[in-house]
Amino acid sequence: MIGPMPKIDLSQIPEANATGYPPPFDQAVAGRWYRRLAPPGGLTEFGVSFVRLEPGAWSSQRHWHEGEDEFLVMLSGTAVLIDDDGEHHLAPGDCAAFPKGERNGHHVVNRSDVDCTFVCMSGGMDAGGEYSDIDMRFTARGYVHKDGRPYPTERIK
Repeated sequence: MIGPMPKIDLSQIPEANATGYPPPFDQAVAGRWYRRLAPPGGLTEFGVSFVRLEPGAWSSQRHWHEGEDEFLVMLSGTAVLIDDDGEHHLAPGDCAAFPKGERNGHHVVNRSDVDCTFVCMSGGMDAGGEYSDIDMRFTARGYVHKDGRPYPTERIK
């Protein structure tokens, strides 16, 4: 018996822009649209997202992961990767890697006047992490202040 086709039709996967970030941290990602590709592909050991950023949008708040590796491939448009070392221009074909446990807060910002797209993959244990510039951590239970007090929102993975 032949299983499902490995090719994934992006047009059949609706875009979402939901976030569990509490206000005001949710505003910067309002123009971030994503499609989760691992579930329709039957993948269970790592995540894959096709991400589209509108002009001015951020991929996330600047963050790092305790137990997950991340890898990004820029597909179209241009963006700026911002991490602890500064700003790095991203163009189609550029890649970036973020090893688990490295406390180098990072995110992607679209400063151009057109949409940009990239694919982001992650794998490992979702052990949580921290947001570098704001009073927020993420845990398996949700978002908390750095002193451990919970935020009144639910984390979306």
